[in-house]
Amino acid sequence: MPLVAHTDLPTFERLREEGEEIIDPKRASHQEIREIHIGLLNMMPDAALEATERQFFRLVGACNQIAQFHVHPFTIEGLPRSAETQAHIDKYYEPFSKIKEDGLDALIISGANVTGSYLPDEDFWEPLTEVFSWAKENVTSILCSCLATHAIIHYCYGVARTRLPEKRWGVFSHTLVDRTHPLVVEINTRFDVPHSRFNEIFQSDMEKHGLRVLVASAEAGVHLATSEDGFRIVFFQGHPEYDDISLLKEYKREVLRFYRDEISDYPPYPKHYFNAELKAIFHSYTQKIKLAKAQGAALPEFPEHLVRPYLDNTWRDTAKAVFNNWLGKIYQITHQDRRIPFMDGIDPKNPLGISLR
Repeated sequence: MPLVAHTDLPTFERLREEGEEIIDPKRASHQEIREIHIGLLNMMPDAALEATERQFFRLVGACNQIAQFHVHPFTIEGLPRSAETQAHIDKYYEPFSKIKEDGLDALIISGANVTGSYLPDEDFWEPLTEVFSWAKENVTSILCSCLATHAIIHYCYGVARTRLPEKRWGVFSHTLVDRTHPLVVEINTRFDVPHSRFNEIFQSDMEKHGLRVLVASAEAGVHLATSEDGFRIVFFQGHPEYDDISLLKEYKREVLRFYRDEISDYPPYPKHYFNAELKAIFHSYTQKIKLAKAQGAALPEFPEHLVRPYLDNTWRDTAKAVFNNWLGKIYQITHQDRRIPFMDGIDPKNPLGISLR
């Protein structure tokens, strides 16, 4: 069922232009359909803030449950913002105080870009853990993405992320580790997921602390895991929400950093993302960039228009299926009329009634 455009957030209009079904509040008020309220704690940097909105809104809107989905974006202190981005947040995002007052059925916490090695030293650490502590007691399920996964596992289990020898960057093949868990029923047993990170929490450390690993890659590590109970906290290390061009945009930013002498080495290709045709195009472009840099010439135009037709999205259908399973369980658990998670005899430590390891 569709997303409800309950505010003037520009993301709703962008999704309409893409062909997504978005309904206005007046039409929604005449439908006898249950509301599901989902918070999106968006911690992404300015350049990716609105794209992250669209990506997660799109996955929620693809759910086939008979419900109206209201997504409530908000953010926290401790994240550097430009004046323009702060104006967007002030106009369209909700304060956390209102989120707490109104309540949520579910919460998504995005990743973030940080330069420090120790997450508790980051300015956003205390605001993030405040949101998480509230959500753990008041929200049915919390879905953490990438850095949020690392932060919450550190906060809950004391497991610090490990710096990788090189950036884990590209599109990697994954397999189901647990084929019976409700989050992964009726999805492909092997599928792709994009990754983009410098750090990792390893499968052995997750399992040592009772986390349930559901999806992993021999090359990229764990993608999907859950808390001990199987549902209260969902952890992504990959980025199933990414668009087909997301890694291309990241590659473009890295090329620009090289041209500006912000990094010394020309960036490698994201693994398993560019086919032979794209590599040929970018090989030629690499020579132009290096020559322009050496001669102090203008930056050559990035060949995005040439490469976009060759980009494939090999992960979105599976991402939609996992989100549908997640939201479907939330729909089952939450009370018909009130957004209070654990009622009517539901065990908060095992809300799905599933067999725990």
